[in-house]
Amino acid sequence: MLRKILVVDDSALIHQMYRLVMSRYKCEIVDAMNGQEALDLLALQNDVQLILLDINMPVMNGVQFLEKASALGITRSIPVVIISTEGKEEDTIRGLKLGAKGYLKKPFNPSDLHDLIDKIIPAACAA
Repeated sequence: MLRKILVVDDSALIHQMYRLVMSRYKCEIVDAMNGQEALDLLALQNDVQLILLDINMPVMNGVQFLEKASALGITRSIPVVIISTEGKEEDTIRGLKLGAKGYLKKPFNPSDLHDLIDKIIPAACAA
């Protein structure tokens, strides 16, 4: 069962939305407002099982986060899903090459996110 998800997005409203959308998994949501905060949290918490990542953020964007996370081996042990309004196809392709397991464009249908998570982590669904 999915226990902890790290949401990396610079919008507090998006963090609230994820809490609603992800409630079916009965898991804890941990928030980071940029890639650097996410790396700092991951250094302290070793039980994160999924990362939902925005691309366009201040301080450290999603691609920069993936570069560092990949170099540290984080993307080998924790699946990353890019969820972004960013329209640059090259950023998405680069993110997938750096270890992201999937991509959704905002706004997204919650069932599309659930389907993607259930495909990446088959035992995640608690419903």
